[in-house]
Amino acid sequence: MGIFEKVHDRRNTRSVKWDMLKPVFQTEDVLPMWVADMDFQAPQAVNDALKDRADHGIYGYTIIDDDVKNAIINWVDKRHDWEINSDWLSFSPGVVTSLHMAIQAFTEPNEKVLIQTPVYTPFYSVIETHNREVVKNPLQQKDNYYHIDFDDFENKLKQGVKAFVLCSPHNPVGRVWTKEELQEMARLCLKYDVLILSDEIHGDLVYPNEKHIPIASLSDDIADQTITCMSPSKTFNLAGLQASYVITTDKEKRDTLNQQLNSQGHHMLNTMGNTAMEAAYLHGEEWLDELRTVLKEHQEYVTKKFEENTDVLKVIRSEGTYLLWIDCSAMQMDSKQLKKFMIENAKVGLNTGTDYGEEGKTFMRINIACPRETLEEGVKRIINAVNKL
Repeated sequence: MGIFEKVHDRRNTRSVKWDMLKPVFQTEDVLPMWVADMDFQAPQAVNDALKDRADHGIYGYTIIDDDVKNAIINWVDKRHDWEINSDWLSFSPGVVTSLHMAIQAFTEPNEKVLIQTPVYTPFYSVIETHNREVVKNPLQQKDNYYHIDFDDFENKLKQGVKAFVLCSPHNPVGRVWTKEELQEMARLCLKYDVLILSDEIHGDLVYPNEKHIPIASLSDDIADQTITCMSPSKTFNLAGLQASYVITTDKEKRDTLNQQLNSQGHHMLNTMGNTAMEAAYLHGEEWLDELRTVLKEHQEYVTKKFEENTDVLKVIRSEGTYLLWIDCSAMQMDSKQLKKFMIENAKVGLNTGTDYGEEGKTFMRINIACPRETLEEGVKRIINAVNKL
């Protein structure tokens, strides 16, 4: 049995995905296919490194040394063709934490911050929590695929937008932005002096033959206009270990961000997160390439099953992440009805589309990073429930 086929019992492990069913879905009788973590074990090299570190038995203050930094530098260069400098690196517990810090560091209360909706739920909170104004550049769905409305994008930037939070690759619609799309977004941000806060946490999780391009890698000018947030947490299923990093080429911006991080007490990683990040980047490449193939196969499986067995569910075409955006508009239900139907009729726990903005009101998000046995059961439940309507 392959490493991505084994079913692991995650119940009673303090797992958000498996042990929060009652609070989230008001029942435990659902198959959880929601929050963005995987039902796969991390690479064995990561587990071995953590065991070795635990065997030492002392967990004092931890430094992020050159070995860890070089593992990051080499990974970003090899996987994303971007040569970065160790001096450009800052560290925080997670990408969302970094975005909170950046919003506070580079914008003022009541200033405008642009996002491309529907989009990852915390993008709203990192803006609104700090009394900044959310400005939407809604993505346009055409022919079962999402596109950027660049006319609207520019018009919104003209209205005094201070920062743009880019989701690249995009969660939940699964777009891996092309070089041309990234260049145009960057060109307009440079034109209107809008800071780019780029969440690239899914950057490693693109399907085979697809390519993630860090927006800051396009040119020095774009890099100096960008704060890039990355992490191995989604890539290797390490979210609970809380380790992420920020790449900032412009020294003045980097100093400002570091000052904000330090003022909030974010000046080191935990010992195990530090250890896992280094091991994953040094030894996780083969594991990741196999995972990407599995995820592509899972995407194709869900798409085919829905096409063959129902005419009211459609998988939006995507190029990356382990999250599929399901168009349920033909079911003619509102978001509350959809959520209720999936819980009570299909008995699956999905993310409701409105979690990502009003633009997602007829959509559901499903997590396909699970063993095929689990995936097939979830898809079967959904199809059977839909066909009983």
